Amino acid sequence: MMGQRHCGLMLFLTLFFWCVMASREELARAEADKGSCLGDLDYGNVLGKAILFFEGQRSGKLPAGQRVKWRGDSALSDGRPENVNLVGGYYDAGDNVKFGWPMAFAVTLLSWTATEYQREIAAASQLWYLRSAIKWGTDFLLRAHTSPTTLYTQVGDGNSDHQCWERPEDMDTARTLYKITTSSPGTEAAAEAAAALSAASIVFKSIDANYSALLLSKSKSLFELADKYRGPYQGSCPFYCSYSGYQDELLWASVWLYKASGDGNYLNYVLSNQGWSQAVSEFSWDNKFAGAQVLLAQEFHRGKNNLAKFNNDVASFVCALMPGSSTIQIKTTPGGLLYTRDSSNLQYTTSASMVLLIHSKTLSKAHVNGVQCGSAHFSASHIREFAKSQVDYILGKNPMNTSYMVGWGSKYPRQLHHRGSSIPSIHVHPAKVGCNDGLTTYYSSINPNPNTHVGAIVGGPDSNDQFSDLRSDYSHSEPATYMNAAFAGAVAALLPGTQEECVGTKKMGDPA
Repeated sequence: MMGQRHCGLMLFLTLFFWCVMASREELARAEADKGSCLGDLDYGNVLGKAILFFEGQRSGKLPAGQRVKWRGDSALSDGRPENVNLVGGYYDAGDNVKFGWPMAFAVTLLSWTATEYQREIAAASQLWYLRSAIKWGTDFLLRAHTSPTTLYTQVGDGNSDHQCWERPEDMDTARTLYKITTSSPGTEAAAEAAAALSAASIVFKSIDANYSALLLSKSKSLFELADKYRGPYQGSCPFYCSYSGYQDELLWASVWLYKASGDGNYLNYVLSNQGWSQAVSEFSWDNKFAGAQVLLAQEFHRGKNNLAKFNNDVASFVCALMPGSSTIQIKTTPGGLLYTRDSSNLQYTTSASMVLLIHSKTLSKAHVNGVQCGSAHFSASHIREFAKSQVDYILGKNPMNTSYMVGWGSKYPRQLHHRGSSIPSIHVHPAKVGCNDGLTTYYSSINPNPNTHVGAIVGGPDSNDQFSDLRSDYSHSEPATYMNAAFAGAVAALLPGTQEECVGTKKMGDPA
Protein backbone atom coordinates (compact mmCIF):
# COMPACT_ATOMS: atom_id res chain seq x y z
CA MET A 1 0.00 0.00 0.00
CA MET A 2 2.82 2.40 0.88
CA GLY A 3 4.50 1.72 -2.47
CA GLN A 4 1.24 2.35 -4.33
CA ARG A 5 0.66 5.59 -2.39
CA HIS A 6 4.22 6.69 -3.14
CA CYS A 7 3.77 6.02 -6.86
CA GLY A 8 0.45 7.82 -6.83
CA LEU A 9 1.97 10.81 -5.07
CA MET A 10 4.90 10.95 -7.50
CA LEU A 11 2.51 10.82 -10.45
CA PHE A 12 0.39 13.63 -8.96
CA LEU A 13 3.46 15.83 -8.31
CA THR A 14 4.79 15.19 -11.81
CA LEU A 15 1.48 16.13 -13.40
CA PHE A 16 1.21 19.18 -11.13
CA PHE A 17 4.73 20.29 -12.08
CA TRP A 18 4.05 20.04 -15.80
CA CYS A 19 0.72 21.87 -15.43
CA VAL A 20 2.44 24.73 -13.61
CA MET A 21 5.21 24.89 -16.21
CA ALA A 22 2.69 24.87 -19.05
CA SER A 23 0.69 27.63 -17.37
CA ARG A 24 3.81 29.72 -16.92
CA GLU A 25 4.78 29.20 -20.53
CA GLU A 26 1.30 30.20 -21.69
CA LEU A 27 1.40 33.31 -19.48
CA ALA A 28 4.83 34.24 -20.77
CA ARG A 29 3.61 33.79 -24.34
CA ALA A 30 0.61 36.03 -23.62
CA GLU A 31 2.85 38.67 -22.06
CA ALA A 32 5.18 38.47 -25.05
CA ASP A 33 2.24 38.92 -27.41
CA LYS A 34 1.04 41.89 -25.36
CA GLY A 35 4.49 43.45 -25.39
CA SER A 36 5.00 42.84 -29.08
CA CYS A 37 1.73 44.58 -29.91
CA LEU A 38 2.65 47.49 -27.67
CA GLY A 39 5.85 47.94 -29.61
CA ASP A 40 8.70 49.64 -27.82
CA LEU A 41 6.63 52.45 -26.29
CA ASP A 42 3.68 52.44 -23.92
CA TYR A 43 1.19 53.85 -26.41
CA GLY A 44 -1.69 53.49 -23.97
CA ASN A 45 0.07 55.90 -21.62
CA VAL A 46 0.83 58.23 -24.51
CA LEU A 47 -2.82 58.21 -25.59
CA GLY A 48 -3.91 59.06 -22.05
CA LYS A 49 -1.64 62.11 -22.02
CA ALA A 50 -2.81 63.21 -25.48
CA ILE A 51 -6.42 63.15 -24.25
CA LEU A 52 -5.55 64.80 -20.92
CA PHE A 53 -4.29 67.84 -22.85
CA PHE A 54 -7.88 68.75 -23.72
CA GLU A 55 -8.74 69.24 -20.05
CA GLY A 56 -6.09 71.96 -19.93
CA GLN A 57 -7.74 73.67 -22.90
CA ARG A 58 -11.23 73.76 -21.42
CA SER A 59 -13.13 77.01 -21.31
CA GLY A 60 -16.08 77.63 -19.01
CA LYS A 61 -17.12 76.09 -15.71
CA LEU A 62 -14.80 73.16 -15.01
CA PRO A 63 -16.38 69.87 -13.91
CA ALA A 64 -15.84 68.19 -10.55
CA GLY A 65 -13.67 65.51 -12.16
CA GLN A 66 -11.22 67.99 -13.71
CA ARG A 67 -7.76 66.40 -13.61
CA VAL A 68 -5.67 69.40 -14.75
CA LYS A 69 -5.62 71.18 -11.41
CA TRP A 70 -3.72 74.32 -12.40
CA ARG A 71 -6.69 75.48 -14.46
CA GLY A 72 -9.76 77.30 -13.11
CA ASP A 73 -13.15 78.49 -14.35
CA SER A 74 -12.98 81.06 -17.14
CA ALA A 75 -15.01 82.98 -19.73
CA LEU A 76 -18.30 82.39 -17.90
CA SER A 77 -20.04 85.24 -19.73
CA ASP A 78 -19.23 84.23 -23.30
CA GLY A 79 -22.14 85.06 -25.60
CA ARG A 80 -23.84 87.48 -23.22
CA PRO A 81 -23.58 90.57 -25.53
CA GLU A 82 -26.04 88.84 -27.90
CA ASN A 83 -28.00 87.00 -25.19
CA VAL A 84 -26.73 83.56 -26.18
CA ASN A 85 -24.90 80.97 -24.11
CA LEU A 86 -21.48 80.32 -25.60
CA VAL A 87 -19.82 79.15 -22.41
CA GLY A 88 -17.59 76.10 -22.72
CA GLY A 89 -15.68 74.62 -25.61
CA TYR A 90 -11.93 74.74 -26.06
CA TYR A 91 -9.32 77.46 -26.29
CA ASP A 92 -7.67 76.93 -29.63
CA ALA A 93 -3.97 76.77 -28.86
CA GLY A 94 -1.74 78.87 -26.59
CA ASP A 95 -4.20 81.75 -26.75
CA ASN A 96 -7.62 82.38 -25.21
CA VAL A 97 -9.72 82.54 -28.38
CA LYS A 98 -12.34 79.94 -29.26
CA PHE A 99 -12.15 79.37 -33.01
CA GLY A 100 -15.12 77.19 -33.92
CA TRP A 101 -13.86 75.90 -37.26
CA PRO A 102 -10.62 74.22 -36.09
CA MET A 103 -12.30 73.25 -32.81
CA ALA A 104 -14.92 71.32 -34.77
CA PHE A 105 -12.17 69.62 -36.79
CA ALA A 106 -10.52 68.48 -33.54
CA VAL A 107 -13.85 67.03 -32.39
CA THR A 108 -14.31 65.21 -35.72
CA LEU A 109 -10.86 63.65 -35.42
CA LEU A 110 -11.43 62.59 -31.81
CA SER A 111 -14.77 61.04 -32.79
CA TRP A 112 -13.21 59.22 -35.74
CA THR A 113 -10.58 57.83 -33.37
CA ALA A 114 -13.26 56.67 -30.93
CA THR A 115 -15.21 54.85 -33.65
CA GLU A 116 -12.18 53.36 -35.42
CA TYR A 117 -10.44 51.96 -32.31
CA GLN A 118 -13.16 51.73 -29.67
CA ARG A 119 -12.22 48.27 -28.38
CA GLU A 120 -8.51 49.02 -28.11
CA ILE A 121 -9.07 52.40 -26.45
CA ALA A 122 -11.42 50.80 -23.95
CA ALA A 123 -8.77 48.18 -23.16
CA ALA A 124 -6.35 51.04 -22.48
CA SER A 125 -8.90 52.53 -20.02
CA GLN A 126 -9.15 55.75 -22.03
CA LEU A 127 -12.55 55.49 -23.71
CA TRP A 128 -14.44 57.36 -20.99
CA TYR A 129 -11.93 60.21 -21.05
CA LEU A 130 -12.02 60.35 -24.85
CA ARG A 131 -15.81 60.51 -24.89
CA SER A 132 -15.66 63.28 -22.28
CA ALA A 133 -13.25 65.26 -24.45
CA ILE A 134 -15.58 64.85 -27.43
CA LYS A 135 -18.67 65.86 -25.46
CA TRP A 136 -17.02 69.02 -24.10
CA GLY A 137 -16.63 70.08 -27.72
CA THR A 138 -20.00 68.93 -29.03
CA ASP A 139 -21.89 70.58 -26.18
CA PHE A 140 -20.36 73.89 -27.26
CA LEU A 141 -21.11 73.32 -30.95
CA LEU A 142 -24.74 72.57 -30.08
CA ARG A 143 -24.97 75.85 -28.16
CA ALA A 144 -23.31 77.72 -31.01
CA HIS A 145 -25.95 76.55 -33.50
CA THR A 146 -28.64 78.83 -32.09
CA SER A 147 -31.05 78.58 -35.03
CA PRO A 148 -31.29 76.64 -38.30
CA THR A 149 -29.64 79.57 -40.11
CA THR A 150 -27.12 80.70 -37.46
CA LEU A 151 -23.82 79.31 -36.22
CA TYR A 152 -21.50 81.23 -33.92
CA THR A 153 -17.99 80.52 -35.16
CA GLN A 154 -15.67 82.47 -32.88
CA VAL A 155 -15.54 83.95 -29.39
CA GLY A 156 -12.80 86.48 -28.69
CA ASP A 157 -10.93 88.95 -30.85
CA GLY A 158 -7.76 87.33 -32.14
CA ASN A 159 -5.83 90.55 -32.58
CA SER A 160 -6.43 91.96 -29.10
CA ASP A 161 -5.97 88.54 -27.48
CA HIS A 162 -2.65 87.98 -29.20
CA GLN A 163 -1.35 91.32 -27.95
CA CYS A 164 -1.92 90.19 -24.35
CA TRP A 165 -0.42 87.47 -22.19
CA GLU A 166 -3.05 86.53 -19.63
CA ARG A 167 -4.36 83.41 -17.98
CA PRO A 168 -7.85 82.48 -19.16
CA GLU A 169 -9.02 82.98 -15.58
CA ASP A 170 -7.87 86.67 -15.68
CA MET A 171 -8.92 87.38 -19.24
CA ASP A 172 -10.26 90.90 -19.81
CA THR A 173 -9.81 91.22 -23.57
CA ALA A 174 -12.89 91.63 -25.77
CA ARG A 175 -14.99 88.50 -26.13
CA THR A 176 -16.18 89.56 -29.57
CA LEU A 177 -18.70 87.25 -31.23
CA TYR A 178 -18.55 86.09 -34.84
CA LYS A 179 -21.28 84.16 -36.61
CA ILE A 180 -22.44 82.93 -39.99
CA THR A 181 -25.97 83.37 -41.31
CA THR A 182 -27.79 83.15 -44.63
CA SER A 183 -26.62 86.67 -45.51
CA SER A 184 -23.09 86.14 -44.17
CA PRO A 185 -22.30 82.52 -45.07
CA GLY A 186 -19.35 80.38 -44.10
CA THR A 187 -19.68 76.98 -45.68
CA GLU A 188 -16.39 75.59 -44.36
CA ALA A 189 -17.23 76.28 -40.71
CA ALA A 190 -20.82 75.05 -40.94
CA ALA A 191 -19.88 71.87 -42.81
CA GLU A 192 -17.07 71.04 -40.37
CA ALA A 193 -19.45 71.50 -37.45
CA ALA A 194 -21.84 69.14 -39.25
CA ALA A 195 -19.05 66.59 -39.65
CA ALA A 196 -18.14 66.87 -35.97
CA LEU A 197 -21.69 66.35 -34.73
CA SER A 198 -22.47 63.45 -37.06
CA ALA A 199 -19.18 61.69 -36.23
CA ALA A 200 -19.85 62.19 -32.52
CA SER A 201 -23.40 60.87 -32.90
CA ILE A 202 -21.85 57.51 -33.83
CA VAL A 203 -19.69 57.62 -30.69
CA PHE A 204 -22.68 58.15 -28.39
CA LYS A 205 -25.26 56.02 -30.20
CA SER A 206 -24.83 52.96 -28.00
CA ILE A 207 -24.52 54.80 -24.67
CA ASP A 208 -26.89 57.81 -24.97
CA ALA A 209 -29.38 57.38 -27.79
CA ASN A 210 -31.16 60.69 -27.13
CA TYR A 211 -27.95 62.71 -27.19
CA SER A 212 -26.81 60.87 -30.32
CA ALA A 213 -30.11 61.68 -32.05
CA LEU A 214 -29.78 65.34 -31.09
CA LEU A 215 -26.26 65.48 -32.51
CA LEU A 216 -27.40 63.91 -35.78
CA SER A 217 -30.41 66.23 -36.08
CA LYS A 218 -28.27 69.34 -35.56
CA SER A 219 -25.68 67.97 -37.95
CA LYS A 220 -28.27 67.73 -40.71
CA SER A 221 -29.36 71.29 -39.99
CA LEU A 222 -25.77 72.55 -40.19
CA PHE A 223 -25.15 70.69 -43.43
CA GLU A 224 -28.21 72.32 -44.97
CA LEU A 225 -26.94 75.73 -43.84
CA ALA A 226 -23.51 74.97 -45.34
CA ASP A 227 -24.80 73.62 -48.65
CA LYS A 228 -27.85 75.79 -49.29
CA TYR A 229 -26.11 79.08 -48.47
CA ARG A 230 -22.70 78.53 -49.97
CA GLY A 231 -19.96 81.05 -49.42
CA PRO A 232 -16.32 81.04 -48.24
CA TYR A 233 -15.69 81.44 -44.53
CA GLN A 234 -13.62 84.53 -43.84
CA GLY A 235 -14.60 85.35 -40.27
CA SER A 236 -11.45 83.97 -38.62
CA CYS A 237 -8.89 85.46 -41.01
CA PRO A 238 -6.00 86.11 -40.73
CA PHE A 239 -5.69 83.28 -38.21
CA TYR A 240 -7.74 80.62 -39.99
CA CYS A 241 -8.32 81.43 -43.64
CA SER A 242 -9.73 78.95 -46.13
CA TYR A 243 -7.24 78.22 -48.89
CA SER A 244 -8.71 74.96 -50.22
CA GLY A 245 -12.27 76.25 -50.64
CA TYR A 246 -15.36 74.62 -49.16
CA GLN A 247 -15.89 71.63 -51.45
CA ASP A 248 -13.67 69.44 -49.27
CA GLU A 249 -15.72 70.24 -46.17
CA LEU A 250 -18.98 69.49 -48.00
CA LEU A 251 -17.69 66.07 -49.09
CA TRP A 252 -16.26 65.40 -45.62
CA ALA A 253 -19.52 66.30 -43.87
CA SER A 254 -21.69 64.33 -46.29
CA VAL A 255 -19.58 61.21 -45.76
CA TRP A 256 -19.93 61.48 -42.00
CA LEU A 257 -23.67 62.07 -42.31
CA TYR A 258 -23.94 58.95 -44.45
CA LYS A 259 -21.97 56.92 -41.90
CA ALA A 260 -24.05 58.26 -39.00
CA SER A 261 -27.50 58.06 -40.58
CA GLY A 262 -27.25 55.38 -43.25
CA ASP A 263 -29.23 57.74 -45.48
CA GLY A 264 -28.25 57.00 -49.09
CA ASN A 265 -28.99 60.58 -50.13
CA TYR A 266 -25.74 61.67 -48.52
CA LEU A 267 -23.79 59.03 -50.45
CA ASN A 268 -25.56 60.13 -53.64
CA TYR A 269 -24.44 63.68 -52.84
CA VAL A 270 -20.85 62.42 -52.71
CA LEU A 271 -21.21 60.56 -56.00
CA SER A 272 -22.84 63.53 -57.71
CA ASN A 273 -19.94 65.73 -56.63
CA GLN A 274 -17.03 63.31 -56.89
CA GLY A 275 -15.43 65.65 -59.41
CA TRP A 276 -14.59 67.90 -56.47
CA SER A 277 -12.21 65.32 -55.05
CA GLN A 278 -8.55 66.15 -55.67
CA ALA A 279 -5.29 64.30 -55.22
CA VAL A 280 -3.66 66.07 -52.27
CA SER A 281 -0.56 65.82 -50.11
CA GLU A 282 -1.89 67.14 -46.79
CA PHE A 283 -4.78 66.61 -44.41
CA SER A 284 -5.47 69.60 -42.17
CA TRP A 285 -8.02 71.92 -40.57
CA ASP A 286 -8.21 73.61 -43.98
CA ASN A 287 -8.03 70.67 -46.39
CA LYS A 288 -10.25 67.65 -45.64
CA PHE A 289 -10.05 65.83 -48.98
CA ALA A 290 -7.70 63.08 -47.75
CA GLY A 291 -9.93 62.34 -44.76
CA ALA A 292 -13.04 62.03 -46.91
CA GLN A 293 -11.16 59.87 -49.40
CA VAL A 294 -9.93 57.47 -46.70
CA LEU A 295 -13.49 57.08 -45.37
CA LEU A 296 -14.84 56.46 -48.88
CA ALA A 297 -12.03 54.01 -49.66
CA GLN A 298 -13.32 51.95 -46.74
CA GLU A 299 -16.73 51.86 -48.43
CA PHE A 300 -15.11 51.00 -51.76
CA HIS A 301 -13.36 47.99 -50.24
CA ARG A 302 -16.69 46.91 -48.74
CA GLY A 303 -18.06 46.55 -52.26
CA LYS A 304 -19.17 50.02 -53.40
CA ASN A 305 -17.25 49.97 -56.68
CA ASN A 306 -18.66 53.32 -57.81
CA LEU A 307 -16.35 54.97 -55.25
CA ALA A 308 -13.19 53.91 -57.10
CA LYS A 309 -12.12 57.53 -57.72
CA PHE A 310 -11.76 58.15 -53.99
CA ASN A 311 -9.73 54.98 -53.53
CA ASN A 312 -7.43 56.14 -56.34
CA ASP A 313 -7.12 59.56 -54.73
CA VAL A 314 -6.05 57.95 -51.43
CA ALA A 315 -3.38 56.04 -53.34
CA SER A 316 -2.12 59.36 -54.72
CA PHE A 317 -2.00 60.72 -51.16
CA VAL A 318 0.05 57.73 -50.02
CA CYS A 319 2.42 58.12 -52.97
CA ALA A 320 2.87 61.82 -52.22
CA LEU A 321 4.18 61.01 -48.73
CA MET A 322 6.02 57.69 -48.78
CA PRO A 323 9.83 57.93 -49.04
CA GLY A 324 10.99 56.15 -52.16
CA SER A 325 7.84 56.94 -54.12
CA SER A 326 8.43 58.21 -57.65
CA THR A 327 5.67 60.80 -57.14
CA ILE A 328 6.69 61.99 -53.68
CA GLN A 329 5.73 65.57 -52.85
CA ILE A 330 6.41 65.86 -49.11
CA LYS A 331 10.03 65.24 -48.18
CA THR A 332 11.38 64.14 -44.84
CA THR A 333 13.98 65.81 -42.66
CA PRO A 334 17.42 64.15 -42.34
CA GLY A 335 16.05 62.48 -39.21
CA GLY A 336 13.03 61.09 -41.08
CA LEU A 337 10.19 63.48 -40.15
CA LEU A 338 7.54 64.36 -42.73
CA TYR A 339 7.99 68.07 -43.34
CA THR A 340 5.15 69.90 -45.05
CA ARG A 341 5.85 73.50 -44.00
CA ASP A 342 7.55 75.40 -41.21
CA SER A 343 4.49 76.78 -39.45
CA SER A 344 3.58 74.18 -36.79
CA ASN A 345 4.69 71.35 -39.04
CA LEU A 346 3.66 68.60 -36.63
CA GLN A 347 0.01 69.40 -37.34
CA TYR A 348 0.55 67.95 -40.81
CA THR A 349 2.71 65.06 -39.60
CA THR A 350 0.17 63.96 -37.00
CA SER A 351 -2.82 64.18 -39.34
CA ALA A 352 -0.99 62.40 -42.17
CA SER A 353 0.05 59.63 -39.79
CA MET A 354 -3.51 59.22 -38.55
CA VAL A 355 -5.01 58.71 -42.02
CA LEU A 356 -2.10 56.58 -43.26
CA LEU A 357 -2.61 54.23 -40.33
CA ILE A 358 -6.35 54.02 -40.91
CA HIS A 359 -5.86 53.35 -44.62
CA SER A 360 -3.23 50.69 -43.97
CA LYS A 361 -5.77 49.01 -41.69
CA THR A 362 -8.36 49.20 -44.48
CA LEU A 363 -5.97 47.60 -46.98
CA SER A 364 -5.04 44.81 -44.56
CA LYS A 365 -8.66 44.06 -43.74
CA ALA A 366 -9.54 43.92 -47.45
CA HIS A 367 -6.48 41.72 -48.18
CA VAL A 368 -5.22 44.27 -50.70
CA ASN A 369 -1.59 43.91 -51.68
CA GLY A 370 -0.76 47.58 -51.14
CA VAL A 371 -0.26 50.77 -53.15
CA GLN A 372 1.77 51.09 -56.35
CA CYS A 373 3.64 54.38 -56.74
CA GLY A 374 5.32 54.23 -60.12
CA SER A 375 8.09 51.67 -59.82
CA ALA A 376 7.79 51.54 -56.03
CA HIS A 377 5.33 49.33 -54.18
CA PHE A 378 4.24 49.88 -50.59
CA SER A 379 2.46 47.13 -48.68
CA ALA A 380 -0.03 47.92 -45.95
CA SER A 381 2.55 46.97 -43.30
CA HIS A 382 5.14 49.24 -44.96
CA ILE A 383 2.72 52.18 -44.85
CA ARG A 384 1.90 51.38 -41.23
CA GLU A 385 5.57 51.19 -40.21
CA PHE A 386 6.31 54.54 -41.84
CA ALA A 387 3.42 56.20 -40.03
CA LYS A 388 4.53 54.56 -36.78
CA SER A 389 8.02 56.00 -37.30
CA GLN A 390 6.45 59.46 -37.34
CA VAL A 391 4.73 58.86 -34.00
CA ASP A 392 7.96 57.51 -32.51
CA TYR A 393 9.91 60.49 -33.84
CA ILE A 394 7.50 62.83 -32.04
CA LEU A 395 7.97 60.81 -28.86
CA GLY A 396 11.75 61.15 -28.85
CA LYS A 397 13.27 58.87 -31.49
CA ASN A 398 14.89 61.77 -33.33
CA PRO A 399 18.31 63.43 -33.69
CA MET A 400 17.59 65.79 -30.76
CA ASN A 401 16.45 62.89 -28.53
CA THR A 402 13.62 65.24 -27.61
CA SER A 403 10.02 64.34 -27.05
CA TYR A 404 7.67 66.84 -28.66
CA MET A 405 4.92 65.80 -26.26
CA VAL A 406 5.07 67.78 -23.02
CA GLY A 407 5.37 65.47 -20.05
CA TRP A 408 6.59 62.44 -21.99
CA GLY A 409 10.15 61.25 -21.49
CA SER A 410 12.92 63.05 -19.65
CA LYS A 411 13.52 65.72 -22.30
CA TYR A 412 10.58 67.70 -23.64
CA PRO A 413 9.63 71.38 -24.24
CA ARG A 414 9.69 73.38 -21.00
CA GLN A 415 8.83 76.80 -22.46
CA LEU A 416 5.52 75.97 -24.10
CA HIS A 417 4.01 78.95 -25.94
CA HIS A 418 0.87 78.84 -23.84
CA ARG A 419 -0.58 81.56 -21.62
CA GLY A 420 -2.14 79.42 -18.92
CA SER A 421 0.85 77.09 -18.70
CA SER A 422 3.44 79.88 -18.50
CA ILE A 423 1.80 81.93 -15.71
CA PRO A 424 1.49 80.54 -12.15
CA SER A 425 -1.87 78.90 -11.50
CA ILE A 426 -4.61 81.08 -10.10
CA HIS A 427 -4.77 78.63 -7.21
CA VAL A 428 -1.13 79.40 -6.36
CA HIS A 429 -1.03 83.06 -7.36
CA PRO A 430 -4.61 84.37 -6.98
CA ALA A 431 -3.70 88.01 -7.69
CA LYS A 432 -4.63 89.13 -11.20
CA VAL A 433 -1.89 89.04 -13.80
CA GLY A 434 -2.68 91.74 -16.34
CA CYS A 435 -1.92 91.92 -20.02
CA ASN A 436 1.38 93.81 -19.78
CA ASP A 437 2.48 92.11 -16.57
CA GLY A 438 2.09 88.79 -18.28
CA LEU A 439 4.20 89.91 -21.24
CA THR A 440 7.07 91.37 -19.23
CA THR A 441 7.16 88.93 -16.32
CA TYR A 442 6.18 85.58 -17.83
CA TYR A 443 6.23 85.66 -21.63
CA SER A 444 9.77 87.06 -21.63
CA SER A 445 11.00 84.78 -18.83
CA ILE A 446 13.78 82.32 -19.56
CA ASN A 447 12.45 79.96 -16.86
CA PRO A 448 10.45 76.81 -17.58
CA ASN A 449 6.67 77.12 -17.46
CA PRO A 450 5.39 76.74 -13.89
CA ASN A 451 2.50 74.51 -15.06
CA THR A 452 3.32 71.38 -17.04
CA HIS A 453 0.66 71.07 -19.74
CA VAL A 454 0.89 67.29 -19.91
CA GLY A 455 0.18 65.79 -23.32
CA ALA A 456 0.59 68.96 -25.38
CA ILE A 457 2.13 68.38 -28.82
CA VAL A 458 4.15 71.39 -29.96
CA GLY A 459 4.78 72.65 -33.50
CA GLY A 460 8.00 70.67 -33.60
CA PRO A 461 11.50 70.95 -35.04
CA ASP A 462 12.69 72.77 -38.15
CA SER A 463 13.55 71.16 -41.47
CA ASN A 464 16.98 70.14 -40.11
CA ASP A 465 15.53 68.41 -37.01
CA GLN A 466 16.62 71.29 -34.76
CA PHE A 467 14.45 72.64 -31.95
CA SER A 468 14.98 75.71 -29.78
CA ASP A 469 12.84 75.52 -26.68
CA LEU A 470 11.74 79.17 -26.71
CA ARG A 471 8.34 80.46 -25.62
CA SER A 472 8.54 83.26 -28.18
CA ASP A 473 8.97 80.78 -31.05
CA TYR A 474 5.28 80.03 -31.51
CA SER A 475 5.71 78.25 -34.85
CA HIS A 476 7.62 75.49 -33.10
CA SER A 477 6.59 75.75 -29.43
CA GLU A 478 2.81 76.24 -29.51
CA PRO A 479 0.28 73.41 -29.14
CA ALA A 480 -3.18 73.25 -30.74
CA THR A 481 -6.32 71.18 -30.22
CA TYR A 482 -6.41 69.73 -33.74
CA MET A 483 -2.74 68.73 -33.51
CA ASN A 484 -3.39 66.71 -30.36
CA ALA A 485 -6.58 65.25 -31.80
CA ALA A 486 -4.73 63.93 -34.85
CA PHE A 487 -1.92 62.59 -32.69
CA ALA A 488 -4.43 60.76 -30.51
CA GLY A 489 -5.79 59.13 -33.67
CA ALA A 490 -2.33 58.04 -34.76
CA VAL A 491 -1.37 56.68 -31.33
CA ALA A 492 -4.65 54.79 -30.97
CA ALA A 493 -3.75 52.88 -34.14
CA LEU A 494 -0.68 51.51 -32.36
CA LEU A 495 -2.47 50.17 -29.28
CA PRO A 496 -2.43 46.40 -28.62
CA GLY A 497 -4.88 44.57 -30.83
CA THR A 498 -4.89 47.09 -33.69
CA GLN A 499 -2.90 44.79 -35.97
CA GLU A 500 -2.87 41.06 -36.53
CA GLU A 501 0.88 40.60 -36.46
CA CYS A 502 3.16 42.48 -34.08
CA VAL A 503 6.92 42.72 -34.01
CA GLY A 504 8.40 41.95 -30.60
CA THR A 505 10.46 44.80 -29.20
CA LYS A 506 11.34 46.02 -25.77
CA LYS A 507 8.69 48.06 -24.02
CA MET A 508 9.85 51.31 -22.50
CA GLY A 509 8.16 53.00 -19.61
CA ASP A 510 7.33 56.65 -19.13
CA PRO A 511 10.00 58.34 -16.98
CA ALA A 512 8.10 61.60 -16.76
